[in-house]
This record gives sequence, structure tokens and C-alpha cells, in this order.
Amino acid sequence: EPLPPPPLPKKQLQRAESLPEQGPSHQCQADPTPWAGSILYSVPPSPLRHEEGAPSPNPPRDRPSRGLKKPLAKSQSLGEVVVRSSPQKGPSPSLGELTFSTADGELGQLLHSPAGVCGVLLGCQAATLARLSARIQEELVGLEEQQQLLEAELVGKRWGALRILEPGPCCESGDAWYFRVGFTFGQSQLELAAKVPKPCCSSLGVQSSLGTHCSIQRLIGRFTDRLPRELLLPGNPGEHSQSPSRQESACPATHPVLQVLICAEVPHQTLADFVKGSQGLHRTSPGHYERLGCLLLLQLCLGLEHLQGQNVGQGDLSPENLLLVQCPCPPGSQQGKKEPLGLSLPRLLISSFFKAKEKRRPCSTSQEQDWAKGLAAPTSPAADELKLGRLIYQILHVDVSLEDALGFRSNRLPEIPSLSIYSAGLRRLATLLLHRDPSRRASIPQARSILQVLLWGPRQELFARSGKTLPLLQSWVEAKRALLLLRFAENSAGAGGRAGLEEWLCCQYFQEVTEHTLYQVTQDLYA
Repeated sequence: EPLPPPPLPKKQLQRAESLPEQGPSHQCQADPTPWAGSILYSVPPSPLRHEEGAPSPNPPRDRPSRGLKKPLAKSQSLGEVVVRSSPQKGPSPSLGELTFSTADGELGQLLHSPAGVCGVLLGCQAATLARLSARIQEELVGLEEQQQLLEAELVGKRWGALRILEPGPCCESGDAWYFRVGFTFGQSQLELAAKVPKPCCSSLGVQSSLGTHCSIQRLIGRFTDRLPRELLLPGNPGEHSQSPSRQESACPATHPVLQVLICAEVPHQTLADFVKGSQGLHRTSPGHYERLGCLLLLQLCLGLEHLQGQNVGQGDLSPENLLLVQCPCPPGSQQGKKEPLGLSLPRLLISSFFKAKEKRRPCSTSQEQDWAKGLAAPTSPAADELKLGRLIYQILHVDVSLEDALGFRSNRLPEIPSLSIYSAGLRRLATLLLHRDPSRRASIPQARSILQVLLWGPRQELFARSGKTLPLLQSWVEAKRALLLLRFAENSAGAGGRAGLEEWLCCQYFQEVTEHTLYQVTQDLYA
């Protein structure tokens, strides 16, 4: 009987030595662990390569740890811990389910994997980024369930169910007038937009089947009715001209019955209005303005990618039909009505659509038709790319006349002045989009990636010391994701305000980007 006691302490020492051996292989074990569990609103994910690879190796790698379980099972004190961390009774928890409150036994299953602490942290960052992105998107476009309930509530409703908030249109696009209206939905008073299409400019059939997207105008109701007397329909050149008199304009003689579409977003101006009214801002704050331009173009690219994936319709890239919707200001930062329009980032909405098979969009101007004829065959992808390239020049207040467009055939595009750190990149992107050879022309997804690199890096100075390599780009992505996570944590704890549209766009970038994508994009951008 004196013999049994000596083996017990000896085996406890073996346990004490074996358990730490799993951890020291990663030097980041001590510091990042608290951040991974405590920052739920924060943002930085691991590369998708880690995100996909980390969870799957865990269960098979945990099973060999049964070798540790056998000696530990002889100890009553440590046996209970081992039972909780044993993978035999269930699969390992996914990284997306980990929180600061996750039981140590479940957490231990992942920490014993070859990926170790750093792998767990990178995976948690990826999951946190996806959750944060989804939350911001809900604030921007609303809950899908609420939108569906609102659509059902608006069925059969006409002008009588709406409160007219302003007699005149809040925005006039190339194909419609928009009026601010109120609607009582349960206990809430909602502000919506009543869209009255101009003659020959309705794309309702296409727009109704495009799905939900942050850059696509969403219709939540429709009806046909006479225009109320209190509404002032501006004179429309041509078929629908009216007298400036309020009495005459309130009574549409040529169109006694009008189609009305109800939209969830209330536009305050078009992209054409924004560009026209921001020339002074471009001169005084070129860096701020051109960054806004990059963010607007990025939203447009995301919307166009969504449309291309639908294979249903094509968006109208005319600045007159691209709507801007002012995002709500965070609490405590209410500003004057005009100041945010120039300094804050608005949502950009594609509001006019036509079938992908059509060669011309409705209400197209002769200049745009000449542009399409002069630059390329009118196929859908080419039209998107060429018009996006032309739009870059328009946003940067560089005139693109028909002569300039035809000069493209001899590679003489208008010069874009270097006013900020974004100018050269936008010049390069415009050149790629307007390339004479369609096979060398940048696609919409490529344009989106270039804009993301322009906004959030990496910049050329990253490669100054050791050149561009995949390991360097992978390390950059992981570091930026972690730093982005810390920024969101600091903002949520301080006075940084809630995350908004720009933060959501940044989340989208770091949620999807890989070192391989960055290698190709930086090759195109910095060539």
C-alpha cells in the first residue's frame, strides 16, 4: 500500500508539463485572448483561408489527444475538467459560436488544435466581422421581416392613406419625381418616398424582381391614382408641359391618372446634383471629396455586381438617375441640413433599370447613345464598364465630350489632375475601364477591388522594404483586421458613435479579401 502514492504525484507533474506545451508554440497567447472574447461589436476577421481551415481540422486533431486523457482520468481532481473538454460527446464548437462566456472546456478543444491560440483568434475575428457587417446592414436597409410586413400593409393603399409632407418634389431624377410622404405603420410614423415616373420611363417590371441590396432602390408599394391637388408636379419638357400656376400644375390634364411607386428610401438629390454642387468642395478639400467619390463609385460597383448576378436587368449609370439618400446622423451629431450633404457619405441607389437584352435604356440622351456607338458594341458588360469609366471623369469634374470619347481610339483620354492621394488611382482605373481592347478592359468586380484598395490599402509603401510577396500581404490582412477590430471596440466604448455606411463598406472589404486577390489587384493598380 505505500507504493500507490508515489506514482500519483509523478503523473501530476507529467500533466503539468504536458498541458503548457500546447500553448507556448504561439507567442500571442497571453495578449489577444481577452480581446477575442470581449469585443463583440468589433470587426477584423482572419483570411478566408484560415476561416475555412481552422474549424475543420479541430475535430480530427482533437481526437489524438485521447493519449492525454488516459493518464488524466486516473486523477479525480482533473478528471472532471477532461470530461468537459472531451470531444467524444459532441463536435467541437465552431469559431462563429465562441464568445467571452464560452466554457473553458469547449474553448480548450480549439486551443489544443495545431492552429492554437492565433488560429482561434483569427477565426473569431472573421466571425465577429460577419456579425458586425450584418448588424450595420440591418440598420441601413432595415430588417427583411419588417420590410415584408410594410409591403403587406401598403397593399391596396392609395394617396388617402399617405400624408403629404411637402407639396413639391424632394428630388427629380431623369425618369421620375419623388415626393416625401408619411405613413402610419403600427406605432411608428414612417417617412417614405412616392415615386411618380415620367412618361416613357417606367422600369417597374424589371425593378420588381431584382431582390434586396443596399445599392438598389426597393419598391414596397404601388398604385394608380390621380395626383392630389396639393402636389406640385414640375413642368416636364415635351409631352407633359404645364403652366407655372399652382392651380394648373395641380391638375394634370394630359395624364389624369398616374402610376405611383412607394419607395422605402427618400432621396434628397441625384449624383448629377451632387457633382454639380460640389465643385467648391473639390477645390478646397480635394482629398475629402475624392474619397467620397471613391466610396460612391464603390457602392455603384456593388450594385452592378448584384444586378449581373441576377441576370434580369441592367442598371442605368446616368448620373441623373443615380439617387443619393442621406444616412441618419448618429445621436448627438445632428448638423445643419446642407452641411452633411457635402461632407457626409450618402447611400447611392440605382433607381432605373432595363432588360439586359435591350441595347438602349429608356429615355437615353443622344450624347449617351453616341458614346455607346463610339466606344464599343452595345453589349451589357461593355456598357457598364465604359459608362463607369466615363462617370469617374464626371465625378472628378473633368469634362468628357464626344470628341474626347472618340479620341479614346488613339489612347488620348482627358488628363485627370493629381489633387489627392486618390487621383492617380482613379486615373488608372478610368484608363482600365475605357481600354480600347475589351479583353484588357477592367470588369466591374475588378473595378470594385481597385476602389477598395484605393480606400483602405495596401499602399505602395508597404512593398518598399521587402517587395510584394504573398506572405507579406497575408500578414497585412491579418494585422489590419485586428486593428479594425480594436477601432470598433474603442469607438463603441467611447464617443466614436455608431458604425455607419463607410464602416459597413470597410467590413465588406476585409470580410472577403485574400492575399491572392490583393496580389493581382495591386499588380493592376500600381503597374
